[in-house]
Amino acid sequence: MILGMSTSTFTLLHVLISLAGIATGLVTLFGMIAGKRLSGWTAVFLTTTVLTSVTGFGFPFEQLLPAHIVGMISLVVLALAIPGRYLFHMAGPWRLVYVISASIALYLNVFVGVVQAFRRVPALRASAPTQTEPSFVFAQVVVLLVFTGLTILALMKFRETPIQARSQRASA
Repeated sequence: MILGMSTSTFTLLHVLISLAGIATGLVTLFGMIAGKRLSGWTAVFLTTTVLTSVTGFGFPFEQLLPAHIVGMISLVVLALAIPGRYLFHMAGPWRLVYVISASIALYLNVFVGVVQAFRRVPALRASAPTQTEPSFVFAQVVVLLVFTGLTILALMKFRETPIQARSQRASA
């Protein structure tokens, strides 16, 4: 039992939160590329991504695992993204901090999704039973390259609003 739920129910909840984080994160990232803030999508993305990492620590464990390290890294980048978006309103360098850290948090969710797909989908598991085989490495490299490109596009396209630019000039 985890938080009063069976392990299978807790796992299902964790997976659903993770998938919601990935879906809303993709909407948010493509919104940034389109130069749009998508405030509602962003709030759901950041919330579900925090919950994904937090619920990942809810599973019983006896030693620190790679999944825990990924979860800790995700929480650190989210600790930059959330104030960058909501406290500093992406003004000045906080736009860069927000875009990069939000993109890294989404990438980490997808990275873990690929790991889980190679563990759970029989055809993928057969192609990379130890997750060191070329098919697994190739999939992860492609994901990394795609997210690097999308993050660069978001940095180029997601700009300050005129109000932010005026307030930053006024405070300088």
